[in-house]
Amino acid sequence: MVTEIELANVNFADEEEELIQFDKDSYVVEEDNRFCLVGKTLIDCVVRFPSLKKTLVDLWHPLGGVSITDIGEKRYFFRFFYKVDNKRVMDGMP
Repeated sequence: MVTEIELANVNFADEEEELIQFDKDSYVVEEDNRFCLVGKTLIDCVVRFPSLKKTLVDLWHPLGGVSITDIGEKRYFFRFFYKVDNKRVMDGMP
């Protein structure tokens, strides 16, 4: 067990710093798009994105959460983080 005195005497400046550099052209972040959907609103009136987003999250109650992005022309990109959430929506949830 570490005592308060030992913690007070810890000095990180004594250790060497290791510099890590990344070449931003070769560093690519791969996104997991397995559980993604694209949807479109079918109404002619103006759709307020924040309201739509909140309403869908309240209806779906995704276990792992959902990321909703407005991609234009009343189309939306839904990224679910768990297969079960994606399946529940695909199987007929509102």
